[in-house]
Amino acid sequence: MIENFNPKPLISVITVCFNSEKTIANTIESVINQKYQNIEFIIIDGKSTDKTFNIIQKYKANITKIISEKDNGIYDAFNKGLELATGDLIGFVNSDDLLTPNALELLVKYHNKFPTKDFIFGAVKKHWGILHGYKPWKIYFSWGFYSSHSTGFFIKKHAAKIVGFYNTKYKYSADYDYFYRMIVKHKLRGVGTKKNELFGIFSRGGFSSKINFFDHLAECTKIRLDNGQNKIIVLLTIIFKFITNIKRL
Repeated sequence: MIENFNPKPLISVITVCFNSEKTIANTIESVINQKYQNIEFIIIDGKSTDKTFNIIQKYKANITKIISEKDNGIYDAFNKGLELATGDLIGFVNSDDLLTPNALELLVKYHNKFPTKDFIFGAVKKHWGILHGYKPWKIYFSWGFYSSHSTGFFIKKHAAKIVGFYNTKYKYSADYDYFYRMIVKHKLRGVGTKKNELFGIFSRGGFSSKINFFDHLAECTKIRLDNGQNKIIVLLTIIFKFITNIKRL
């Protein structure tokens, strides 16, 4: 067992939102109704203009910290949450996604079983199936190396300090840059849960589903180049992406 290891960790759950009145209550309830209750729950609202903030206020007794102010996009909001988080484990649950009732129990199980791992990817259900496992070799050319950022990704506090904040110069895919630095640059170690060990349910219509293919490809290419990936491999990846997605364009 590593030094200062806590078998009953405080888990920081960060939810960022903006004009999420249709979904925020379900998201909040999925967090506060967890079987595991040692939770620090942080909500970062981007100064919503609908009823989102009023709904949040109804649950304020169960929320550790609430911030409602204008931000510079979702990744800026993520960074605000990271600055406030004090938990042994830190993860994000977007305002249209849900944690399963035993998600944090499963997280603690893996935290205790793999004390030397720096982060954990839990299985996540999407509309077409379940994403699970962790395949770090895929990060060089694909997003398919993990399950999901929202509801599926939890990082230990010491590791989060090493990786730093999300780079807000990337408008669409700063989470990919975060993972690239985490896995490739800093060589941090992670583990994925089994397919039936479900952490979350990822809803359609969120931030990632609204990104144009070309914008997504362009930014991911820039991220790989900015992080020093071989230019030939990057070029081959671009060609492969066009070929595999040509029917959708």
